[in-house]
Amino acid sequence: MTIADAPARLAAAADASLRWHPDGPYSLHQTLGTLLRGAGDPSFCSRPDGLWTAFTTPDGPVTLRLTTAEDGAVDAQAWGPGSAAGIAGVPRLLGAGDDWSAFDEPAFHGSLPRMVRDARRRNPAVRLPSTGRVVDCLVPTILEQKVTVIEARRGYRYLMYRYGSAAPAAGSAGPAQLRVQPTAEQWLRIPSWEWHKAGVGPQRSATVMRALRSAVALERLADLPAAAAAAKMQVIPGIGVWTAAEVVQRTHGCPDSIAVGDYHLAAYVGAALTGRRTDDAGMLALLEPWKGHRQRVVRMIGLSGFRKPTFGPRMTIQDHRGH
Repeated sequence: MTIADAPARLAAAADASLRWHPDGPYSLHQTLGTLLRGAGDPSFCSRPDGLWTAFTTPDGPVTLRLTTAEDGAVDAQAWGPGSAAGIAGVPRLLGAGDDWSAFDEPAFHGSLPRMVRDARRRNPAVRLPSTGRVVDCLVPTILEQKVTVIEARRGYRYLMYRYGSAAPAAGSAGPAQLRVQPTAEQWLRIPSWEWHKAGVGPQRSATVMRALRSAVALERLADLPAAAAAAKMQVIPGIGVWTAAEVVQRTHGCPDSIAVGDYHLAAYVGAALTGRRTDDAGMLALLEPWKGHRQRVVRMIGLSGFRKPTFGPRMTIQDHRGH
């Protein structure tokens, strides 16, 4: 098989496939990049032959390969028991339901800060993805509660390699280290000492356990509007507004949810929009004129290249594994 033949042979051998045509400019990596838990996320792999990901569907695990065709369409191939379900969810995953028309409408667009307008002009191909998989988004988000991103992702990788499963094989071409996140039942069977080895404190591991005892109900939240899903999520002790917002941004592609309580976000938004740091209340006041699209505004600030000045000490990285 020549290098030129490889993609066609790989696609032909898939268990299911789909070609999705976006209704405008589209960037696969900009859109799905927000779903990765760092460059070392075991459930994703970016290679020259495509963006690979693996996850569990109601029918079982699936390996998904996504590539952009010359005409701008996105080609998806799937392998494994969950192939049909995985392919059926591809348009939603890629942001097919994400509508920027109101954001781009001249009157609204003109009210935005110049930084945001310029970022949108330079990034017309970004969409907000929607996975529809609540448990898969909730667990790593809980692991990120009140700790640095570095230690949260370190713990997530440990648990993924220890308790996740190998992605369904895509012939001999799939990424060898691609992993499927544990199912709710598998997360619930992780013993306390393994959470400790992962550097996950008892408060966060207890929140995971408490939440996943209602895993079936949690997955049904994907069918509710984002605000309703976030509210119901917060009924579970240990899940607050920050966690719920971070989840529905990914599961619902919510264009408005703001992670109130984030260690950096309020100061970042304040610095970007006013040149001064602010708190959560100040951030919400600044974003109020664009309610309904506040997450789009934050996303554009991020894509603008703006970097927040250093205002004070950073959160200290904790290592609980040796205690």
